[in-house]
Amino acid sequence: MKSPTPPYELSVFINVPFDAAYKRLFDAIVFAIHDCGFFGRSALEVEDSGESRVSKILDLIEQSKFGIHDISRAGLDRNTKLPRFNMPLELGFFLGAKRYGSERDREKRCLVLDRDRYRYRNFCSDISGQDIRSHANDPRLAIRAVRDWLSGHRSVLLPGGSAIFERYARFQEQLPQQASALNLDHRELTFADYTNLILGWLSETPW
Repeated sequence: MKSPTPPYELSVFINVPFDAAYKRLFDAIVFAIHDCGFFGRSALEVEDSGESRVSKILDLIEQSKFGIHDISRAGLDRNTKLPRFNMPLELGFFLGAKRYGSERDREKRCLVLDRDRYRYRNFCSDISGQDIRSHANDPRLAIRAVRDWLSGHRSVLLPGGSAIFERYARFQEQLPQQASALNLDHRELTFADYTNLILGWLSETPW
């Protein structure tokens, strides 16, 4: 059975790299989003091979008030020697929806992440004025950036980034056992598997 779509006001579109080298940051960001009381949305959650990737992304942007966009991989690919523009392109979709969409879309808010806060000036200066923060390829800093940004969109006081990182470390430590109890391999989790495991852990480990 397909899970119900999370509410628009709490949905966070996650626009980040999906490769193995980024996974530790991705996992940390997804956990932080949920631990702050929001729901992470990703193109990885959609398994319909008949739907184009762009259509999936546009649907998720439409369904999400918030967006987190990591442009740290916007540079020359080591293998092809060509630039990687997927993340800036999806950021452009999000900003376009905010500017030209419905009245609800104009309330969209986004966070731009990079490994260096001012690196964007060298290749995408037009995004100056957006909320841009650095994670320096460190999950602890990524969690802090996500928490600090989302805290401005909650009516309750959220625990600090260090506290959320400590909870994330505890969650990661027990993840293999939790997954195994459900006949899952923690090294082969889908996005839906991972988010459901997070929600299950959070329900048993409230603040």
